[in-house]
Amino acid sequence: MSGHSKWATTKHKKAVIDARRGKMFAKLIKNIEVAARTGGGDPDGNPTLYDAIQKAKKSSVPNDNIDRAVKRGSGADAGGADYQTITYEGYGPNGVAVLIECLTDNRNRAATEVRTAMTRNGGTMADPGSVAYLFNRKGVVIVPKNGLTEDDVLLAVLDAGAEEVNDLGESFEVVSEATDLVAVRTALVEAGIDYDSADPTFLPSMQVELDAEGAKKVFKLIDALEDSDEVQNVYANFDVSDEVMEAVDA
Repeated sequence: MSGHSKWATTKHKKAVIDARRGKMFAKLIKNIEVAARTGGGDPDGNPTLYDAIQKAKKSSVPNDNIDRAVKRGSGADAGGADYQTITYEGYGPNGVAVLIECLTDNRNRAATEVRTAMTRNGGTMADPGSVAYLFNRKGVVIVPKNGLTEDDVLLAVLDAGAEEVNDLGESFEVVSEATDLVAVRTALVEAGIDYDSADPTFLPSMQVELDAEGAKKVFKLIDALEDSDEVQNVYANFDVSDEVMEAVDA
């Protein structure tokens, strides 16, 4: 399992305090609005919108908030912001490569918040392209075990384009090409298998092994970046052993 998957799994287990939940809700709503603006307000004909809505529902975002976001994005209601996707690149502690995806209506504000979070937490900004080549665009579906075996999941998704199934402990991670994400998600549903999330993501092609001290520094940087309302996703090419994760959580 990649270090970033372990970190995401660990955070998923922790209780989400109200302030962070509010930020998470806002980011999920923003994703819905942009998906509706880009591909239309019908989730049946817009897979990106469908996945954004499902992710919001699984995170307990109220249906009224979801419906309003769809209407704003599709133009049925006024008031939608003109969001742009911007990707920043940099390096964190221990030379860890970092990709930061922002969704913002103010490029200057996004750049300032990302730069501030990086410099205050041992990171440095990098030129476009100097970090991105270390990552590959993939589709990742997280499937709760619920009594399933790895073979159960693999059989359901193999013909849909899945490349690998990884055991994350309490769930499975199904990796595919980003273009096969909808097919993999659909195959799981048709097999009667529930999933927690289905997202396009960036997975590292090489990883930096971290000890407990290095991991704490990198996690602090990621937390600072994710705390910004402008930041939607943070990807990093680190790896940590189970022993290191236990030391970090202690």
